[in-house]
Amino acid sequence: MKFRCERDELVEAVSAAGRAVTSRGSSLPVLSGIRFELTGGQLRLTGSDLDTTILVDKTVTGEQDGVTVLPAKLIGDIARALPPGKVEIAISGEDAVITAGRAEFTMRTIPATEFPRLPEPGTDAVVLPAAEFAEALRQVTVAASTEETRPILTGVQMSAEAGGLRLVATDSYRLAVRDLPGTSVLSEGQSVLVPSNALKELGRLLVGAEQVTLTLGERDATFNVDGNRLTTRLIEGEFPNYRGLIPASQPNRLTVGREALLEAVRRMRLLATDATPVRLVMRSEGLEIVAIAQEIGQAHEELDAQYEGTELTVAFNPEYLIAGIEITPGDEVTLETTDSMKPALLRSIDSNDFLYLLMPVRVS
Repeated sequence: MKFRCERDELVEAVSAAGRAVTSRGSSLPVLSGIRFELTGGQLRLTGSDLDTTILVDKTVTGEQDGVTVLPAKLIGDIARALPPGKVEIAISGEDAVITAGRAEFTMRTIPATEFPRLPEPGTDAVVLPAAEFAEALRQVTVAASTEETRPILTGVQMSAEAGGLRLVATDSYRLAVRDLPGTSVLSEGQSVLVPSNALKELGRLLVGAEQVTLTLGERDATFNVDGNRLTTRLIEGEFPNYRGLIPASQPNRLTVGREALLEAVRRMRLLATDATPVRLVMRSEGLEIVAIAQEIGQAHEELDAQYEGTELTVAFNPEYLIAGIEITPGDEVTLETTDSMKPALLRSIDSNDFLYLLMPVRVS
């Protein structure tokens, strides 16, 4: 195999495919590498940990077709260190020779025959606007759990809902729901559970793209974006019944500027160490935000806000509250509450397509 391409093109392709390469130990050493396959002027790079696979297609100047596997970390480090301009990669026996300018590297390859055969995409597909889908992913993946002991909660549920696609994630402390009206690859009532880590990687691929094609198979989901293809295994199991957690109505409603609230809570977090909660004191005169850290100090700040309901103090984990404010769109947000111990709903006043539910923290 022999081809030439620009250094920056190689770096981009290796970086994208390499994000699917396993970072943990594997019984298959070949999974520590990226598969290079050249056919004519088309180069395909494949990285996989068996759960998530990323394929990247690039147009190059090809001289000799072939296939090989190169160690992902080493080829990535070398590519980034090469001088700008043309790079040539040539495979000779068990070695790969990488040349750019006066720099030359030789590395051992991994037998391509050891690379596992990967599933082909399904046939049911739908095209989604990339920017809107990327924003939806950003809003829901933040609420997915990172605890592998509860794999169901590490996924994002995609379901057919009211003529569109609904994305839901929860770690049992918070819940994010985003609707994409008018488009769904699923039939009414059908749902799949997609690993949130794979969707976070997809978010990187979506940057600058115009559209993404989602294809569902029996056990996997595939996303095609501008010559890149990400395939991930679906999570098996029953997603929690989240609908009962979302109150039909809340008696108390706070309306406040999003940026002002975000900046104030960030300031209060300076004292909210070791998961010290931030308290929101809501009354008709406005909003007061308080942080009290025993043996350290305390802070408070008042904000202009509209409040309808009974005077109430509710405390939240500051990290979870900040994350919710950051992903809620619009200039103003509402916080709907029942009492200090029941779930609170954070929404934008500009859109009904997104909500963030957050469990309060008990304080004395």
